[in-house]
Amino acid sequence: MSPAAGDAGRDTRRGTGSDPGPGSDPGPGSGPGPGSDPGPGSDPDPGRGPGRAAAPGARRGTGRGRAPSDPAAGPDTRTRLLEGTLRTLAGQGIAKVSARTVAAAAGVNQALVFYHFGSMDELLAAACRHGAEERVARYRGRLAEVTSLSGLLAIGREIHDTERRAGHVALIGQMLAGAQTHARLGPATAAGLDLWITEIELVLRRVLSATPFGEFADPEGLARAIAASFVGLELYEGADSEGAGRALDALQQLADLVAAVDGLGPVAQRAVRARLRRSVARPERASRSAE
Repeated sequence: MSPAAGDAGRDTRRGTGSDPGPGSDPGPGSGPGPGSDPGPGSDPDPGRGPGRAAAPGARRGTGRGRAPSDPAAGPDTRTRLLEGTLRTLAGQGIAKVSARTVAAAAGVNQALVFYHFGSMDELLAAACRHGAEERVARYRGRLAEVTSLSGLLAIGREIHDTERRAGHVALIGQMLAGAQTHARLGPATAAGLDLWITEIELVLRRVLSATPFGEFADPEGLARAIAASFVGLELYEGADSEGAGRALDALQQLADLVAAVDGLGPVAQRAVRARLRRSVARPERASRSAE
């Protein structure tokens, strides 16, 4: 028998399945064809061998970072990181704030801290602004309805009690403490307080404009004094709750005095204004004399 005939006989015994025709479907157990999806854990490039770089765009398991197209790197993750930072600050203190603790509180990979914010100082600053914006937005409508200093003090007491129970008083304390060592946190904390100051100033301008004190008061300066007083009282209350309560009562007495003057008749109010003008003019004359 010639070699060619022997080869033909072997092909006949094996059957046609030994050489699939064009377009035929390989049977079970055959290797993946071009474009097929390798199973879990398989190498997407079997021919590259160990130690060779993966093909461009190939994924290599779960690394520490994630691509920007990953759903976990979206806007929702940014918010989760901001709120996780605030919870960590309030619950563990500024000394315990790190990429690891914040990521754990937010439930995300800690590499996303740096993907979204670049550094922990940037994250702290953004979290401070985020927290202040949320709290001010919650009370803005109520503050817009205030028509008297007593009303301003009443809502101030309510804010004080609500924020203390929610843990935000401790958060303010940690932000102020952190501002001493974190360069970016100082301006961010001040910007957060400015949001409150702006709302208080609007109330003071509206309320004082109709009283004898309107032309003499400095609404912006008063707003800063009120904001600073409430921050101080919130922190002081942790050491002496009774003393903080008495301080708030004293502020209420001042509000009552202003209301009493506002309730005077036109003649009495003119007398009060005249007295206030003389009181304001006296330091000005002394200052010009000293020059």
